[in-house]
Amino acid sequence: MHDLIIRNAMLYDGLGSPGRRGDLAVSEGRIAALGKVDEPARETVDAAGLALMPGIIDTHTHYDAQLTWDPCATPSPAHGVTTAIIGNCGFTIAPCRPKDRDLVMQNLTQVEGMGLETLREGVRWDFESFPEYLDLLERQGSALNIAAFVGHSSIRTFVMGEDAARRAATADEVAEMRAIVVEAMNVGAVGFATSTSPAHNGHGGLPMPSRLADATELRSLVTSLKESGKGVFMLTKGGQSTPAFLESLAAESGRPVVVAALLHNPTNPSVVFDELDAISAANGRGRTMMGAISCCPLSFDFTLESPYPIESLAAWKPAFALKGEARKAKLTDPVFRQSIRDELKRPAQVRNFNGEWDKVQVVETFLPEHAKYEQRTLAELAAESGKDPLDFFFDLALAEDLRTVFVALTLNSDEKAVGRLIRHPYSLVSLSDAGAHLTFFNDAGFGLHLLAHWVRRKGELTLPQAIFRLTGQAAKLFGIVDRGSLQIGQAADLLLFDPSTVDRSPKQRVRDLPAGGARLTTKAIGVHGVWVNGERIAGKDGMLPLSRLPGKLLREFASA
Repeated sequence: MHDLIIRNAMLYDGLGSPGRRGDLAVSEGRIAALGKVDEPARETVDAAGLALMPGIIDTHTHYDAQLTWDPCATPSPAHGVTTAIIGNCGFTIAPCRPKDRDLVMQNLTQVEGMGLETLREGVRWDFESFPEYLDLLERQGSALNIAAFVGHSSIRTFVMGEDAARRAATADEVAEMRAIVVEAMNVGAVGFATSTSPAHNGHGGLPMPSRLADATELRSLVTSLKESGKGVFMLTKGGQSTPAFLESLAAESGRPVVVAALLHNPTNPSVVFDELDAISAANGRGRTMMGAISCCPLSFDFTLESPYPIESLAAWKPAFALKGEARKAKLTDPVFRQSIRDELKRPAQVRNFNGEWDKVQVVETFLPEHAKYEQRTLAELAAESGKDPLDFFFDLALAEDLRTVFVALTLNSDEKAVGRLIRHPYSLVSLSDAGAHLTFFNDAGFGLHLLAHWVRRKGELTLPQAIFRLTGQAAKLFGIVDRGSLQIGQAADLLLFDPSTVDRSPKQRVRDLPAGGARLTTKAIGVHGVWVNGERIAGKDGMLPLSRLPGKLLREFASA
């Protein structure tokens, strides 16, 4: 007798094949039969009119801290995610010495939009080394499967302390870091992750530690993957990380390279396609390289107390470390304002804000006389007031003690261009950033958005193509064995959904984090069931009460 049979579903195998009507049986956490299943089962689900696919593999999350207090990794499982890869960009919490814990949390507060009090109250520090962190995750359990990068910034801080964000490493320090990467790969890391992006700043406006690494250090750490013969190198790139340099790392390490974050900038529209062309050419020369792209428009909720979209501007740096009255005084400075205007006039390869004031709206005001501004763009409001948009923006925030909430649609706003990104053969649909930027945005439901918007509404991909992008493609690239496809013997990680209604809801703000911290979230629409290793964890109304956590910490990865 099988444990579960899902009957009469349209089965999509995750490998790009057309759907076929049939049944799927599960026994002992694995797919036991496909097609017409005549045997009985302890539980039967009638899936007439519904589609069944492998669970979504989210390759770009930041649940490293959250998992220590929330093993359900809310809200990803309800959105059909059954495997999450953590540690992206190298922003991890392990390894970490006790003396550096607060520094690591302050860096995460800045670079990943995580509340400091939430982290201080929530993170469970029952580890110091990376192996001990994996042991904690495995001992604690999780609702979904987890694979973890070992992260460059944490390694640098572990070896160099506060100097990690201030100087280059010595040869001895690089050797110590390399040994940590090798150890991490030996105990089950999925790869090594880093960032050279100028948008990634930590506490006090200092660069995140990985940005201080020179080419020699980065080459040493990436090529250490060759020793294990497995693992992925993941990089969020800055301008100095040229395609030629990254291709050389792929060649010397013999490992796949995932390049993030390839987003369309409407003020410099060709850059992202030039990057993908370079990645294509590298694959033609026998390297395995992929460009991590998003299928979602990138929008941020923010205030001028925590203005993530504009923090990547060099002109913002004088205000970065200022708080309270000191920041407000800087915002009144006409020279400071003009420096921002001047920078926004200059094209940039990648930045989170480009001065498109027609794409910035007032979301919430705090003075009654300003309520009339809500849900209107800064371009409209500035024109009515006769002010420059930047002046209107700063003046409104100053009048409200910097509490005004804005939303900015910054990148990926051109749907025709995003459609090209999604269809590109060397793009990896990714960049949910789930677990990070909690007060700015929430793209944990990126997979449902792909199925709803880019398949059903826009027709840019067929359903089998989209499902492959969310499952089989990721499993192959990251060497995730026994997952990512509907095949007999594979782990029963499953998503049952209605193709005619699947979607994600508008975002909403909730306060359910430690210390009463707020986050943005969305609800799943059209999802009828999510199973991890054969156990149902979510249904039509979201997460189910769980008597046990069925997810696994993934430590074994294919070398191909």
